[in-house]
Amino acid sequence: MIGQKTLLSFFSAAQAKKRSRSPEPVGAAELMDFVAAERKRYTVYPAVHQVFTWTQMCSIRDVKAVILGQDPYHGPNQAHGLCFSVQRPVPPPPSLENIYKELAEDIEGFSHPGHGDLTGWAKQGVLLLNAVLTVRAHQANSHKEKGWEQFTDAVVSWLNSNLDGVVFMLWGAYAQRKGSSIDRKRHHVLQTAHPSPLSVHRGFFGCKHFSKTNELLKKSGKKPIDWSTL
Repeated sequence: MIGQKTLLSFFSAAQAKKRSRSPEPVGAAELMDFVAAERKRYTVYPAVHQVFTWTQMCSIRDVKAVILGQDPYHGPNQAHGLCFSVQRPVPPPPSLENIYKELAEDIEGFSHPGHGDLTGWAKQGVLLLNAVLTVRAHQANSHKEKGWEQFTDAVVSWLNSNLDGVVFMLWGAYAQRKGSSIDRKRHHVLQTAHPSPLSVHRGFFGCKHFSKTNELLKKSGKKPIDWSTL
């Protein structure tokens, strides 16, 4: 599992690789201080013990596929540290409902699980990573440009440099920008529109990213994802 030292090493890499037009990155301590101060004044999601849920599902070296999100859901009892995923018994948000619709068309035998908890994917090596890992309640993007982006850029950079044959699913312009530095010769990149109701008909429906991911994993000698295990 990713421990504190690894998290700090990711931050060091993020600061070393900062882009000239990016906001001035803060260090790990400063970011944690910011989040702690926010929690004293506001409700912040996800809960403290769930911010790094994505590090606890499998070893980072066992990551086989990556789905990149933007920031956590900002409603009560939704976010729990995995992008697009919500805690039970909260109903799946619209984007996740659209993901399930595409899965039903793409993967034989897939049926709606009746909940929105994607832990079953994460345990199989699907990294469900938001660019920003905390958010103020009811205020989307309220923790952007505070340092999380540099940190998660460094996570993507580590995967890019240390693993081989990872399938990156980049949905929407934001995720595609974040994944722009991925080595396409070393990894597989699948791009389409975001599953949001505002853009889902621009290419997400019919993209078949889930079956394509499994085909690519098989070619790399890796076990495919059982998308129905939720």
